[in-house]
Amino acid sequence: MTADATPHDPPPPIRVLLAEDQVLLRDSLKVLIDTTPGMATVGEAGTGAEAVLLARRWRPDVVLMDVSMPDMDGIEATRRICADPAGAGVRVLILTTFDQDEYVYASLRAGASGFLVKSATATELLTAIRVVASGEALLAPTVTRRLIADFLRPRPAPARRDLDDITQREREVLALIGRGMSNSEIAEHLHLTVGTVKTHISRLLAKLPARDRAQLVIAAYEGGLVTGPPSS
Repeated sequence: MTADATPHDPPPPIRVLLAEDQVLLRDSLKVLIDTTPGMATVGEAGTGAEAVLLARRWRPDVVLMDVSMPDMDGIEATRRICADPAGAGVRVLILTTFDQDEYVYASLRAGASGFLVKSATATELLTAIRVVASGEALLAPTVTRRLIADFLRPRPAPARRDLDDITQREREVLALIGRGMSNSEIAEHLHLTVGTVKTHISRLLAKLPARDRAQLVIAAYEGGLVTGPPSS
């Protein structure tokens, strides 16, 4: 290490793009984020199309995306942002309300790394931003189980996901991810170390391919690995 190195300098702030059409709520989110150490807003979008444009321009770490947006809804905006090679590192955190749960599955399929209800506390919102910015998916096991329970209700069958390229052990890990288990729970269930589970997950992300754990839940469902009631 050189003499002028500063190993204790704080990391750069998490850069957040706000995509929310309600000005009052957007202003409140901006104040919250800009007054939180380690975070900063880099832009504000009032429409879905504007969110897509600003995400490409600023390449934020996290886009906080409202589902109900004028001009282009948040799901389509998320799909375009996540499909853009120029924004490979951009993560989308969907904001939704309780009566919009039917949009969650579509949001995750569009590439969102997680979702948060608008009734969440400020602390929960800031934690969600940090989790998504770190590359993890904001899908707690209880939330995943609720989603899977919803997926299992009668509805048109989804397109079948091809899982031929993954090993039997990877299928087992993927199935448990789909049932809402954490890494430590998977390790205990399969008698593996947590490190080995993480290795299998990394390989699954590369093979399927998937952006993050949220996308693995979708793959498990579409691959037919989740067929019974979710774990309690």
